[in-house]
Amino acid sequence: MEKKNLQIVNTKTLTLVQVALMAAMTTLVTMTIRIPTYTGYTHLGDSMIFLAVIVLGKRKAVASSALGMVLADILGGYLVWAPFTLIIKGVMALIAGLIAYRGKYNGDNTVNNIFAFIIAGIWMVAAYYIFGAVITRYILAENSTLTQALIVSLKEVPANIVEVLVGIVLAVPMGKIIAKSNLKINNK
Repeated sequence: MEKKNLQIVNTKTLTLVQVALMAAMTTLVTMTIRIPTYTGYTHLGDSMIFLAVIVLGKRKAVASSALGMVLADILGGYLVWAPFTLIIKGVMALIAGLIAYRGKYNGDNTVNNIFAFIIAGIWMVAAYYIFGAVITRYILAENSTLTQALIVSLKEVPANIVEVLVGIVLAVPMGKIIAKSNLKINNK
C-alpha cells in the first residue's frame, strides 16, 4: 500500500515539474527576442505554447502556457497585460489541445496540429485585438473613444498574425523531432 501512495506522489510531482519546466521555457523564449509594437510586443513564445500542446497534452499545456506567458509579461514590464494574457494564452492552448487531441487524433498528426494551431491563433489575434482596445480605451488613452481604441488596436493585428505563423513554423518541426526521440509525455 505504501508503494501505491508513493507512486501517486511521484506522478503529481512529475506533472508539476513538467508544467513548471515548460512554463519556464515559455517565459525564456518569450523574453529572449521581443520586438516592441504599438502597445505591447511580439515574440517567439507562441512556438512554446504549440510545442507544449504536442509534448504535454492539452491540460498541462494550458497551465504551462498561461503561467509562462504571464511571467513574461510581469518580468518584462507589461504588468497591465498580465490578466488578459493569462486568459488569452490559456484559452489558446486549450483550443489547440482540444483540436489536436480530438477524436482519433493524438497530437501527432501534422496537418491536424497545424489546423489546431491556426484556429488557436485566430482566437489569440481576435482576443488581443479586443483586449487591446479595452486597455487603450480605459488605461493607456482614457480620453479616447471606443472607436478610436478599436482603430489603435488594429495596429497590433499584423504583428500578432506573424507571431502565430512563426510559432507554427517553429513548433511543428520541433514537435516532430521530440516525437521521434520518444520524449513525448502527454496525457491528453
